[in-house]
Amino acid sequence: MATLKLTNLVKRFDDVVAVDHIDLDVADGEFVTLLGPSGCGKTTTLRTIAGFYYPDEGEVYFGDKIMNNVPPNKRDTAMCFQSYALFPHMSVWDNISFGLKMRKIPSSEQRGKIERVMEMLSLSELGKRKPGQLSGGQQQRVALARSIVTEPEVLLFDEPLSNLDAKLRVQVRVEIREMQKRLGTTAIYVTHDQDEALAISDRIVIMKQGRIEQIGDPYTIYRHPETRFVAGFIGMANIFDGVVLEVEGTRCTVQAPFGKLFINAEGQEVPHKGATIHFSWRPEDMKIRDRASTNQITGKVLQAVFMGDITDLFIEVNGQKMRAQSDDEAKIVAGDSVSFGIAEHAFSILRG
Repeated sequence: MATLKLTNLVKRFDDVVAVDHIDLDVADGEFVTLLGPSGCGKTTTLRTIAGFYYPDEGEVYFGDKIMNNVPPNKRDTAMCFQSYALFPHMSVWDNISFGLKMRKIPSSEQRGKIERVMEMLSLSELGKRKPGQLSGGQQQRVALARSIVTEPEVLLFDEPLSNLDAKLRVQVRVEIREMQKRLGTTAIYVTHDQDEALAISDRIVIMKQGRIEQIGDPYTIYRHPETRFVAGFIGMANIFDGVVLEVEGTRCTVQAPFGKLFINAEGQEVPHKGATIHFSWRPEDMKIRDRASTNQITGKVLQAVFMGDITDLFIEVNGQKMRAQSDDEAKIVAGDSVSFGIAEHAFSILRG
């Protein structure tokens, strides 16, 4: 399986820099997701890896082989598109076999490969059907089967689940991840869906305006965002500025707009006394009626949205609005005054 490497990669379209000097190493068999808002450069990066675009600067390596000017059909990759791109006049079997025929795989080898991948993706009973006779989830599985049957070095996914409903997206993303693990194929996956990226990835690459903001495993990206953008883009976050009043070891006393806080910056760059910092914490870090935590906050509930397992709370604390979550069985309604505790380690100090 391939090791993928991008070195100082740049891609321009006229005066627009879509990909701006990015570096990325992907290990054998790793599942890496490029995540970011529309226009951040993630799809352009994917298409440059696939060979649909050639880089203006930098290099694309598969293993130790430079691929900059190698056309798509000469790269051992397979792309799974958002639109499925199935041939409507062909049966499921013929759609899946198409790539094998294009690669001139002997007919004697094709049947076994097709049967294995159809069984893997629960398509064995659908071989004679046309795409128009399939559900959206079934069509997506056919597109996956067509991509993996050729056993490519690198699997590329361009927002493959965006046309599916929410429940089906969860089901198919599990199938994609299980399939990739079973095959051990290196995979690059593009999405703007944060939940999808957290659920499916070994590592996530957060992109903004053509640059990489942060790379990390899902836990690190979520619990320890490095920038305001990452904190705000991944999940929900409360983000504020504050002035550092005191520093003792890794423990900082911070004057925030809504009151005084104690932040333990262990594992982060500890700010100096007098510095203005940006910091964040997650709504679920606000533990309702938790008297044990050093940081105590009392706020007025502006809105309480019952979500089944949790209640999503919009609260006001000393004129500042923030978000909390409660799994407390007691019903909380707008107008209630509620106290919360926040652990000193729950905060991330942000740059930018």
